[in-house]
Amino acid sequence: MPLAVLDDWFPFLVYGFFALAIPASLIAASFILATRPKTKARQQTIPFESGVSVGPPKRQRFTISFYLTAMLFIVFDIEIVFLYPVALWLDALGSFALAEFGFFIAILAVAYVYVWKKGALDWRT
Repeated sequence: MPLAVLDDWFPFLVYGFFALAIPASLIAASFILATRPKTKARQQTIPFESGVSVGPPKRQRFTISFYLTAMLFIVFDIEIVFLYPVALWLDALGSFALAEFGFFIAILAVAYVYVWKKGALDWRT
């Protein structure tokens, strides 16, 4: 009995081993193969973010289109995520589920066209 359990879990153990060994070896190799000196100049210790000078954070205002685009992305993304499990079980669920699935897709398409025609997907700065 214990050997049968090991046979079932062996692929997961191998996967877990590689999932831990590959990142650990890459981190170890970066420390071993590092060529720059260990002492840092003052210029190297100052944070640098894509050419933006370091200083107190400035309050940045976003337009409403930024938030609208973000919310629309979240809504449509979540809806698309729900399509995958339904598509997997569609054959087993029968013709009623196929009709409901088609109706759901139609509602998504109508909502997408509505949002598109309203100009909510146009990026304005």
